[in-house]
Amino acid sequence: MIRVSVDTAPIDVGVELAGIEESGAGGIASFIGVVRGEDGVTCLELEHYPGMTEAVLCDLAEQAMARWALVSAVIVHRVGPMQPGERIVLVATAAAHRAAALEACAFLIDRLKTDAPFWKREHRGGAATWVDARQSDIAAASRWSGQALPVPD
Repeated sequence: MIRVSVDTAPIDVGVELAGIEESGAGGIASFIGVVRGEDGVTCLELEHYPGMTEAVLCDLAEQAMARWALVSAVIVHRVGPMQPGERIVLVATAAAHRAAALEACAFLIDRLKTDAPFWKREHRGGAATWVDARQSDIAAASRWSGQALPVPD
C-alpha cells in the first residue's frame, strides 16, 4: 500500500501511523521532520507544483516498495506557511523485517529532500529568502543513486 499526501493541514502523526498497513509487517519505521527556528527563522513557506509533486513522491514510494518489498510506504508533506516546531513531513514504512523498514524510510526522506519539487522560503524578521538545497541533503541522497531503481529526472 502506498499513500502520498501533500496538504496545508497539520500532520496528525497518530492518525497517519494508525493507517499503515501492518499485515505481514514485522517492523514499522518513521521519520518526522520539524521546522527549525535556527538563525532567527520565524516562518518557513513551502510551495510546490501540484500534480507533479505527488507524482514524484509516488514514484519514490514505488521504488522503495520494489527494492525492500514493503507492506506500506506513507509520505505526508505539508506546504504553505509553517512556524518553527510544526511538523513538515512524515515518512513511514512497514516491512517484514526492521532493517528493510529502516533502510526504506531513510531512502525516502533522503531522496524526497532533493528530488521532490518543493520550493522553500525562509522568513526572518521582515525579509524572506529562497533556500537552496543543502550540500548535506545532496550527499545523503547520492548514497542511494547506485543502489536504487532509476532516479527520476
